Amino acid sequence: MRMSPAPAIRLEGVGRTFGVNAALRGISLEIASGEIVSLVGHSGCGKSTLLRIIAGVETVDTGSVFLAGQVVDGSSRFVEPERRGVGFVFQDYALFPHLSICDNILFGLKSRPRREALATACDIMERVGILHLKDRFPHTLSGGEQQRVALARAIAPKPSVVLLDEPFSNLDQGMRDRVRAEMLSLLRTTGATVVIVTHDSEEALSSGDRVVLMRAGEVAQIGTPRDIYFRPESAYVAEFFCAFNTIPGFWQNGCFETAIGGFALPHAVRRADARRLYVRPQAIRISPNLGEYSGRIEERIFLGACEKVGLRVEGLEELLVAVLDEPLPDSADTVRFSIAPDSLLVF
Repeated sequence: MRMSPAPAIRLEGVGRTFGVNAALRGISLEIASGEIVSLVGHSGCGKSTLLRIIAGVETVDTGSVFLAGQVVDGSSRFVEPERRGVGFVFQDYALFPHLSICDNILFGLKSRPRREALATACDIMERVGILHLKDRFPHTLSGGEQQRVALARAIAPKPSVVLLDEPFSNLDQGMRDRVRAEMLSLLRTTGATVVIVTHDSEEALSSGDRVVLMRAGEVAQIGTPRDIYFRPESAYVAEFFCAFNTIPGFWQNGCFETAIGGFALPHAVRRADARRLYVRPQAIRISPNLGEYSGRIEERIFLGACEKVGLRVEGLEELLVAVLDEPLPDSADTVRFSIAPDSLLVF
């Protein structure tokens, strides 16, 4: 019988405490070889600590860390970071200011013959698009260029695992999207297993094959980007990835009853103790004359590609927020609207 390959990364009951504060509590996780995983959560949730434990920069207090089936931390064994075959890109890039770009990349290739190391460095610089910068120093580069250097240095030794700690946070939005797409494309060609730490929900969804959402040192939910977005298992998960409208209500005779009416919710998980209906702004369809409900526009925010509209609806204390692909006429005041039932959730 053929054995399945060991996961590239396996965590079993990993815990880490700093003083009286538990940064991680019983984290268990498997990441397959070649998989890209986004590790996301609010500041202080433990995601960077978990990344540093995989790298060997931090140690576990409880549990074990396995790389390619071999324990590297736990069970009275600890493998030093430089022996783990892991590349690490820090949030501030951590480039050596006194070394040229080429020498920064050669730093991780010191064990190889000089000619071989230089050929490898030049090859990776060309692939990352920074060969023309090889004789420059880090302080003379833009943020995007420094990010590319940091990634080139991390992947030059051909590590089996690459860890990135908020690697795009120092870039402006336009550059961030472009550089992220380029770097992810390059990382996929290397075949490395990649873990990206971020606090940005959109970045997490767009980057990873799977998303791991953390909360207060624990895993809140693991899933594909579509699963975790469309099928959240808790209100915390839902609200992390989308700014929902919430409407008080309760189950009665198979429907979730609210101040604006009842909803059958054939696709929603029927949690018996649910007390709020969760409505995505994109699920609200506004028309001057058509729709089941009526509302008065009290707020409009033009966002370029879309428009955010706040509706005052009878029976609701809070404005109902809708996001529209096409702006309404400037004269629109009282409108009709409908709510797409397939995307509704209850918690």
